[in-house]
Amino acid sequence: MFKFSKQIEIDKNEWVNLKSIVQIESIREFKNSDKEKETSTRYYISSLKNNASYFQSAIRSHWTVENKLHRVLDVGFSEDASRKRAGNAAQNYSVLLKTALNLLKNEKTEKQGVKGKRLKAG
Repeated sequence: MFKFSKQIEIDKNEWVNLKSIVQIESIREFKNSDKEKETSTRYYISSLKNNASYFQSAIRSHWTVENKLHRVLDVGFSEDASRKRAGNAAQNYSVLLKTALNLLKNEKTEKQGVKGKRLKAG
């Protein structure tokens, strides 16, 4: 049985392949802004037994990919301006955007960015 300071209990029999529990403390700074720093704690579970620097690198790499994808979707499709909130609209729209993004990235006849290709397509 694992116990944590935040009253998390895990029955080891239910998590046979659990090898690691990772706690990440992150600080988000807003450059050129009056916003204060934001801190957060995230937890990850893993079937790998590895050291802290390995997990830090893997998690940072994951978020780098996520942030790059978000930037492309926001610049190319103005995703942040979208106000779809009802039911599954946001999730469905996200699937459509990612499909369109893949189609535009695979289109090689035009030498322009995603936004330009999208606008040219109609």
